[in-house]
Amino acid sequence: MMIRRLTIRSAVVPAVMAVATAAVMTVTTAPAAHAVGENSQCTRNWANFGATVGKNAWNYRSGPSTGYKSLGFLYRGDKLTVLCSKGSWDYAQLSSRSKSGIAKGTKGWVRDDGLIHLAG
Repeated sequence: MMIRRLTIRSAVVPAVMAVATAAVMTVTTAPAAHAVGENSQCTRNWANFGATVGKNAWNYRSGPSTGYKSLGFLYRGDKLTVLCSKGSWDYAQLSSRSKSGIAKGTKGWVRDDGLIHLAG
């Protein structure tokens, strides 16, 4: 009986330590809220660089995927300031009123393959 108890404890302790270590690693590697830019969904910050829309009828969205609602369309030549990104999506602010009438200063998400990046 005593051997069995030792075997169970020795198997349980490493498993518990592994779970505890994984939990600590997850917490310590997660970015702090202030480290991910103005929008909490961002995973990479940018130094507010300028970009121009290079395609017509490009959706400007409320979040970084096609599952988010469209704020309107952007057209070739519309100017943006890119603030941060997540994957292939850029979180940006309109530098001037868009050709479709979206107000200057409106912030939203746009796929980066529809943008021409100018300068950082």
